Amino acid sequence: MTVTIEPFEESHLESVVGLSLRAWKPVHESLCDAMGAAVFSALYPDWRIAQREDVTKACTSPDHETWVAIQDGVVAGFADTVLHPESSMGEIHMVAVDPDYQRQGIGTKLTDFAVARLRAAGMPVAMVETGGDPGHEPARRTYERSGFRVLPIARYFKKL
Repeated sequence: MTVTIEPFEESHLESVVGLSLRAWKPVHESLCDAMGAAVFSALYPDWRIAQREDVTKACTSPDHETWVAIQDGVVAGFADTVLHPESSMGEIHMVAVDPDYQRQGIGTKLTDFAVARLRAAGMPVAMVETGGDPGHEPARRTYERSGFRVLPIARYFKKL
């Protein structure tokens, strides 16, 4: 099955939002476990609404470049990038693959494509962030396969 990567179009938005909600559901469940329900609920009263808003903003922002992975006529994933020329860095802001299409190399293909776009834009460094919790394990594997190295950072939370 051939996967093509195409520029995001407004007609892709609902598919991209829908797949992001499905893809990041286990991530949010893992974050809730890692942070504790009280902290998670304080930060994400309704993660689905916040996720929809974040993905819509990223995909429609003139400062971002978004691409979709199409397999068999279906939007199977997406990647969103943003340039930070002041720090000589390009950021892979979001990557998600629909759970029905995961473990087929689409995430790696999107990540490598995004890196190539950042390189073509003249960025000497690419950065992507993800969590250290179990729900983000597939993302970490994908980024490491694409040559990224992790910078260990500890971020602590406490419910007040």
